[in-house]
Amino acid sequence: MFSAGDTAFVLVCAVLVFIMTPGLALFYGGLGRRKNMVNNMMNSGFIIGLAIVMYFFVGYSLSFGEGGNDFIGSFKNLCLLGITKDSVTGSIPTLTFIAFQMAFTIITPAIITGSIAGRMKFNALFFFIALWSLVVYYPLAHMVWGGGLIGGKIGALDFAGGDVVHISSGTTGLIIAILIGKRVDYLQTSYRIHNIPFVFLGTAILLFGWFGFNSGSALGANTLAAHAFMTTAIAAASGMLVWMLLDVIKQGKVTLIGACTGVIAGLVGITPAAGFVDMWAALIIGITVSPVCYCGISLIKKVFKIDDALDAFGCHGIGGIWGGILTGVFCNPMINGGKAGLIYGKTFQFFAQIEGILITFAIVISGTLFCVSIVKCFMPLRVDIREELVGLDLSEHGESAYPSFNGLD
Repeated sequence: MFSAGDTAFVLVCAVLVFIMTPGLALFYGGLGRRKNMVNNMMNSGFIIGLAIVMYFFVGYSLSFGEGGNDFIGSFKNLCLLGITKDSVTGSIPTLTFIAFQMAFTIITPAIITGSIAGRMKFNALFFFIALWSLVVYYPLAHMVWGGGLIGGKIGALDFAGGDVVHISSGTTGLIIAILIGKRVDYLQTSYRIHNIPFVFLGTAILLFGWFGFNSGSALGANTLAAHAFMTTAIAAASGMLVWMLLDVIKQGKVTLIGACTGVIAGLVGITPAAGFVDMWAALIIGITVSPVCYCGISLIKKVFKIDDALDAFGCHGIGGIWGGILTGVFCNPMINGGKAGLIYGKTFQFFAQIEGILITFAIVISGTLFCVSIVKCFMPLRVDIREELVGLDLSEHGESAYPSFNGLD
């Protein structure tokens, strides 16, 4: 039955998820170099236009269309055919559900761009994101949330996007970072984050939007939404405090960048679990996800020498994996859906979570390699050395974020 309260709530949550992409643009823009500020922001910003148009034409139908199979939706709802203002999903209009899910299709590929900051050609990125949405995101959303293989048959839990959003985007970013190689001066010159206030502002906007991201996944103004709100807050706060402690242990000082990264790590870790675990479990997830991501970032950059420029995999990929696994450990059958984790003496959900993550890896790796191979047939993936040294703001967009700045970068 249609509920005006649920509809208003989910629409507000959809707006909160939409605002996360500009927040991510500020976050990535501040983390990157001055000469790439416009490019880092544009890499997130253009997806707002691309993703909305694609979701209208094919995205919703391939993700949630009527009559799909284990792997993909259908073509029955192309251009939202068959969806009217009176169509209802649960207690909300189907158009409200579509708006909420459409916002997810924007923020997810935007996360990918952090891994390749400062060296990927914009036109190659544009066509890659379009292909990747078709080949990876829509099928994965169907398999997890549309009654397909992962969420339907296997029974893996993903409340708000551990598999669909964070593991998929983080893993994709890592693959592309490996394929296009390191920045020309990677580990050779001193690298400094150019605008820490922008990073903090972007983090604040992401945190603000994340409450809609997780709470809205309850698809109603109900106790589950309130529960997800609180688990999200607890995990974000504990993740922040632990990362601050790690900074003190490692370098003797608390850093604002570290505090911001800890917030994001806590948010990523709780995303798959927000509507399935107790408050105390959310605290454990937040406490543990920060050191896991901290070590993961160090391993990727210092041991494997992979240039995951802005730590998309180190934070989102690893955090999503950790949160997905701990969902199988801590999920409480009394909260949502009756599925019990390891601490309740049941092993099924734990292994279902691992199986779901492994299938996600298989889909993302194969799909990303396919998309990259197609794009490479028509255009180079990477800017040339001169363009990279000049900066992608000028070489790719002919703009400068700081036109009055005349110093060295």
